[in-house]
Parts: sequence; C-alpha cells; structure tokens
Amino acid sequence: MRLAIMQPYFLPYVGYFQLLAAVDEFVIYDNVKYTKKGWINRNRILVSGKAMTFSLPLAKDSDKLTIGERKLAGEFSADKFLNQFLGAYRKAPYFEHVFPMLEKIVSFEHRNLFEFILNAVRLVADYIGIDTPITVSSSIPLDEALRGEDRVIGICKARGASEYINPIGGQALYSKQDFASHRISLRFIQSRYQEYVQGDNEFVPWLSIVDVLMHNAPESVSHYVYTGYDLV
Repeated sequence: MRLAIMQPYFLPYVGYFQLLAAVDEFVIYDNVKYTKKGWINRNRILVSGKAMTFSLPLAKDSDKLTIGERKLAGEFSADKFLNQFLGAYRKAPYFEHVFPMLEKIVSFEHRNLFEFILNAVRLVADYIGIDTPITVSSSIPLDEALRGEDRVIGICKARGASEYINPIGGQALYSKQDFASHRISLRFIQSRYQEYVQGDNEFVPWLSIVDVLMHNAPESVSHYVYTGYDLV
C-alpha cells in the first residue's frame, strides 16, 4: 500500500494534488504545530501578469497551538476574499467552471482552519477526479513523542504501508535505508515543468492550483495530475 503524509495547505500548487493522486491513502496532519512561515493558509495567484500572495486571516492565538486548534479571524469576509479571484480570473477560459467551486470552498460553515482547508482539498480533488481516501492524522493511534522521520515511519506502520511517497524536497530529510529497515520503500515525487497559456502574460509557474484550473480544461488538469510527475 502506497502512502503519503502532508500538512494541510489551502489551495496549494498542482504538485500537492499529484501526490494525492499517486498514493492509495493520503494522511493529512491536524495535530502538528502551526507555523507562520509555511504555506498552510496562503498561496499565490496571477494578478495582472504577476504572482500575488493571498492568505486566510487567522484569529490571534498562542503560537503553541496545532493546526487543528487554529481558527479563521472573526473578520474574515468570504465576499472580500472571493473578489481577489474574481478580479484576477474573470476573463480566464474556465472561470465559469471553477468560480462556483471557489464559492463553495470559501463559504464553508466551519471556521476551524484545519476543517476549512480539508474541505477545500476534498472539493478540488473531486473537481479533478481524484478519489484517494484522506485520513486525518489525529485519528491514527501513535506515540506522540515520535518526531520527524520516526513519526512518519510510525504512521506508515500503523496504516500498513509498504511504500511512502514524499515530495522531492524531502530528500535531505529522509533516509531510504531507515525506511527499508522497517520494510518500507521510500520514493520521492517530482512534478514535471509544464507551461500553459495564462492569457497574454509571460508564464509564471507553480502558482496555486486555482491558476491551473482557471486556464485549463478539467480533463487536461486531470491528465497532468496523474501523469505529469516522476517518482525517484
């Protein structure tokens, strides 16, 4: 059984969904510490030909809280947030297909950060045609003292995984020998660079999945998600 484990990211780049599509089960962390410097609640879209960062505003709270304990800010406005995408993509060829999904994502009733992002991941996956089961990490019995590679291996063993797939950036973090000692194969996924038409603009790569969806037919996105990567 092929497994992946990732933090939740809000409307992440296409590689996140390639990883989701490449495995038999996808574990998503809710019981790890939220980090401000990461991409958990932010990403980038194309505005007037340039990459612009969007972010979900969070309620002020302790830096010690896990992702599952964080909440959106009380002043979060779905309409205001959507206007960023409306202004950026109203002329995009697949705007009429994608914007209704964004409305569902942003109008989600829960204001818990993890639940909000998880719902977005599921809706985008459904749009693309990915049916990989998603498991929340806190539902897996595990020694909470485990950290880093040991924690990943612990989750793999708990789920009966024979193969663990990680983004290519994890090559410096994880050892194939360490995983092999637990009879788990470790491989890394690397997205192939692929340009697409972004209106009259010079191509800007690795933006939010929203940009990919706005400029490409669903079947084209699905094909790239399922085939546009290498496992090393």
